[in-house]
Amino acid sequence: MDPSTRRERTLRTLRQVRDGSLQPEDALDLVAAAPFEDIGYANIDLHRQLRQGMGEVVYGAGKTPSQIAGIVSAMAGKGLVNIMVTRVSQAGVDAVEAAGIPVQYHGIARLAVAVPARIEPLVGNIVIASGGTSDMPVCEEASLVCETLGDRVTRVYDVGVAGLHRLLAKLDILAKARVVVVVAGMEGALASVVGGLVGCPVVAVPTSVGYGANFGGLSALLSMLNSCASGVSVVNIDNGFGAAVIASRINRMEGIV
Repeated sequence: MDPSTRRERTLRTLRQVRDGSLQPEDALDLVAAAPFEDIGYANIDLHRQLRQGMGEVVYGAGKTPSQIAGIVSAMAGKGLVNIMVTRVSQAGVDAVEAAGIPVQYHGIARLAVAVPARIEPLVGNIVIASGGTSDMPVCEEASLVCETLGDRVTRVYDVGVAGLHRLLAKLDILAKARVVVVVAGMEGALASVVGGLVGCPVVAVPTSVGYGANFGGLSALLSMLNSCASGVSVVNIDNGFGAAVIASRINRMEGIV
């Protein structure tokens, strides 16, 4: 079931209770079911779509292929679509497919979308900018999550500060963004540069790309946290998913131009 359809059905049920055409006890049966489902090794949050506007997302790392397949199967059995599994291996995707569930796998991002359903129309304009090609796995995770949530995404890759003219050539694209997600490793300076050029919110994602003194992304993280540009917020190292969710929510806020 499409998430918007689920919300509309729940709202219609509540209105029927208000006007007296439906008894509260019957409405409870329609809406409540179980707010979560216990499958032994996981408690699946079935009402997250109602609370937050997006369904539960499965973090694949650390889970066995059979656990991933079991969780996705339970969610699909409740009519959920566009079930995202992040940081998932090909073995996990194979297990989901073996369970008879359609799935799209994006290998670079290590992101799977089970029971894929097209969302139309895509809204707003989120720009995903990367310092270098090596940052692409995190960029693609962010881009694909945004698109799965229904956001229009423009990719601007490999525009790091080592060749600033590459970024300046994209100023017209940056100017049209409602939010920019900046993904960069090494020293992470790109977030400050972009933050000083645009008037929209910037979500900075430090990556673990870099030589030894990058300390697995720590140097980029600290640079972004210490940015002198206004309007720059920072998520955890390599957290393209977290940045995408923040950007998607900003993209849908009223009053953002």
